[in-house]
Amino acid sequence: MKTSLGLLLAIGLAGLQFLAVLVVVSSSYVTSEQALIRHARDLLSDVGAGTIEHARSFLSPAEGAAELAARLAQNRVIASDDPDQLEQLLFQHLLIAPHFAGIYYGGENGDFVMVMRAPEGPGAFQTKVITHENGVRKVELIWRTTGFREVKRELDPDDPYDPRTRPWYQMARDQRNTIWTDPYIFFTSQHPGITLAAPVRESGQSTRNDRVVRGVIGVDIEISRISDFLAGLKIGTHGRAFILNSNGDVIAHPDKELLRIRKDDGSLRFSHLAELDDPIARAAFGGLLSDGQVHVAEETKTQFTYNGARYVGTVMPMGSKRLPWTIAVYAPEDDFTSVIKENRKDNILIAALVAVITGVSGLALAHYIHKPVRAFAIRSALISQGEVAPNAPMPRTYQELERANEALVQQIAARRQAEHEYGRTFELSSLGMAQLASHCGAFLRVNPRFTEITGYTAEELQGLTMADLGTGDVSVIWPVQADGRRDFAVNRDLRLLRKTGESIWVSVNGNLIRDGNGNALHVMLTIDDITATREKEARIEQLNRDLSHLARINTMGQMATGLAHELNQPLTAIAQNADTALLLSNLEDSDGTELRVVLQEIERQSLRAGQIIHALRTFIRKDEGARVGFDIGELIDQTLHLLQAELADTGVLIDRHLPVDLPQAWGNRVQLAQVMVNLLRNAIEALAAEEDSERRILLAATASSGEITIMVQDNGPGMPANLSPFTQYETTKRGGMGLGLSICKSMVETNGGRIWYESAPGRGSTFRFTVPCTPIDREGGKGEA
Repeated sequence: MKTSLGLLLAIGLAGLQFLAVLVVVSSSYVTSEQALIRHARDLLSDVGAGTIEHARSFLSPAEGAAELAARLAQNRVIASDDPDQLEQLLFQHLLIAPHFAGIYYGGENGDFVMVMRAPEGPGAFQTKVITHENGVRKVELIWRTTGFREVKRELDPDDPYDPRTRPWYQMARDQRNTIWTDPYIFFTSQHPGITLAAPVRESGQSTRNDRVVRGVIGVDIEISRISDFLAGLKIGTHGRAFILNSNGDVIAHPDKELLRIRKDDGSLRFSHLAELDDPIARAAFGGLLSDGQVHVAEETKTQFTYNGARYVGTVMPMGSKRLPWTIAVYAPEDDFTSVIKENRKDNILIAALVAVITGVSGLALAHYIHKPVRAFAIRSALISQGEVAPNAPMPRTYQELERANEALVQQIAARRQAEHEYGRTFELSSLGMAQLASHCGAFLRVNPRFTEITGYTAEELQGLTMADLGTGDVSVIWPVQADGRRDFAVNRDLRLLRKTGESIWVSVNGNLIRDGNGNALHVMLTIDDITATREKEARIEQLNRDLSHLARINTMGQMATGLAHELNQPLTAIAQNADTALLLSNLEDSDGTELRVVLQEIERQSLRAGQIIHALRTFIRKDEGARVGFDIGELIDQTLHLLQAELADTGVLIDRHLPVDLPQAWGNRVQLAQVMVNLLRNAIEALAAEEDSERRILLAATASSGEITIMVQDNGPGMPANLSPFTQYETTKRGGMGLGLSICKSMVETNGGRIWYESAPGRGSTFRFTVPCTPIDREGGKGEA
C-alpha cells in the first residue's frame, strides 16, 4: 500500500509544528536555567569579593592607627614614657574607631597603658596604667566619660599583668614589624576579636638604634561586625557566607551563636569547621581541610549535592599573608531556578496547546498546497490511460514549481557538460594527472600521461600510493589525515622509480579538493618529467666548476713561471760564486779576503732564494677557510715579489703608497693574496699592449671606519663602457675566460669586503676593494688614515 503524499505532508507539518514548539520551550528552559546558575556563581563571587573588601576596610584603619601611634611614640611626638600623654593619644584613637575594643602600649621595662571600652563600668572607657618608679610597681585603674572626664580612679595592687609575657608583645618585638594574631574570643566581652601589634623602635641617627624596640602598640578589634555584615547579605533565599581561619576555625558567620564553643575551663573558643552546626557548610567545604589547615590558593567554584538538593559554592583566599583567611559562600540552585521549574509544566501545556492549534492549521494548509500537485498526478494518470490528450490544457498550478523544474533541468545539463569537458581535459593533458583518495592517498584514477611517465598501467596503479613509487622522501609530502580536516598542498621536485627501476625526477603539484560543504573529496595531483632539465643543470654546474678550476690552474701556472724566473737569478749567482770560491781556495798566496766576500755573496743569494720560496709557501698554504689577523703591508710585499719577473719583462713600474701605521687586516690571507695577484696581473697585461706610453701601476692602501681599502690603478687603455667587469664570462682579453674578476668579487665578499671598478682620470682603470680590520682595531677605532 502506497502512502499519499498529501497525507504525509499534512502529518509532517503538524508533527514538525509540535516538535518545534517543544524544542523552543525546552531549549528556552535549559538556557534560562544555565544562565541563572551562571548568574548565581557570579553572584557568589561578588559576595566573596565584597566580603574581602569589607574585611579589609574594617581592619585597615586598625593597622594605620597602630602604626601611627607607634611612629608618634617612636619620634617622641607623644612620649611613650609619659603615661598621661600616652593615655590621651590612645583615648583619641579609640574614640574615632568604634570597632576598636581597646588600644594599649607596653614598654620594655614592663610599663603598660591601656584604654578600653567599659559599657558596664562607672564610665564609658576604662584605663589601666602600670608604672615602675624606683623599683616600685604601681597598677592604677581609671574610668572616664566620652569627653575624657575622670569618673573614678583606684589602685589594684594584686594585678599581676605584664605585657612582656603576652604573645602579641613577643611577636611584634621579635619580628620588628606589624603583626596580626590569630582571631580569638575576648575574655571580657566574649566577642570574636583579633589583636594587631606594632613595635616602637628607638629613634636615633644610627641604624643600630632603629633595630632596638622600646615597646609595642597593640589594638584589640572586635570582628563581630563582619558577622553582622554577612548576616545582612542576601544570597538567594537560603544562601550563606562565612570566613575560615587558616586552622579551620569559623571566625565570622551570619549566625554568631554558631561561632563560640565553651571550653572545660569556662573560656570560649571558635567553632571548627568540622564541628560547625551547619551541615551544608561542612558538606560543601569540609574537603578544604588538609593536615589541619585550609589550603585555598585561588578562587574555586564548586557544585555539590546535599540531601538531594543541588548547591553552588565559591571559596576564595583573603589575599593577605598577615590575614590567612578564606571566604566561603554557598547557595541552593533552587533559590535561583525554582521559578522556572514551577512554570515548566505550565509552559509545556501551553506549548502542546499551541502545537495542536498550529497542527490543525497546518493540515488545512497542507491540503491546500497539495491540491495542485494531486491534480498533476491525476492528469498524468489519465494521459497514460489515454483518457486525456497530452496537449490538453494543464491544470492550474504554481509558477514557482514550473520555474524550479526548468532550472533543475538546465543545471543537470550544465553539470553533465562540465563533467564531459573535465574528463576530456584529464585524459588529454600533457601533464600526468591523478586523483587520490583523501584518507589514505591511494590512486583512484590516472590519465595516460601519468602511466607513460611512471611505466605502470592504470590497473597496476589501483591501490598504490605515491610513497610506493618514491625513493624514501615521498612520504614526507603526504600529511593528509584520515578525517580530511587538514588542508593539503604540495609543490616540489621529487625522485620517483619507474616500473623498470629507472630513477626519474618529476615536478609534483597537489591540492586537496573539497565539496561545497567543506568535506574532503579527493586529492588532485599533477606530475611532469623534468629528468632532462635536471641533467642539463647538472652539466652546466659541472662546467662552471671546471672553468673555475681551470682559472686557478692558469693562475698557479703563471705564478710558477714567475717563480722559476725569479729563482734562476740567485741560483745562477750561487753557482758562479761557488766556482770563484773554489778557484780562490786553490791559490796558495790568497789571504782569504776575496774568499770571504764570495762566500758572503753566496749566503746572500741563498737567503734571497729562500725568501722567494717562503713567499710562495706562505701564498699557497692550505688555510683557505681560516680568517685571521695579518699584516696587509707584508702580504702586498710578498705579492709584488712573486710578480717581479712579469714586472721586469713588461717594463711596468710600481708606485707604492702604503702608510706605516696600517692596522691589522682580518680575513683569509690566501684568498686576498689571490685577489691582489689577479688585479695586478690584469693591470700588467693591459699595460703590456701599450708601446709608446709610460707604464705605471699605483698601489695604495688607506684605513678608515674599521676597514682597509686597497687601490690598484693603471694608466692603460681602460675598459669599454658597456662591459660589466665582474660578470662571469665577460672579458676584453683574447683567449680569456672572463672568470678572474668574478672570482675576485666572490673572494672579497666572502671575507666581508666590497670590490668595485672606476675609470681612472684621463685614461686607465682603477679597482678598489676593502678588507675588514681585526675585531680589536674595529672596536678601538685604530687605523684611521
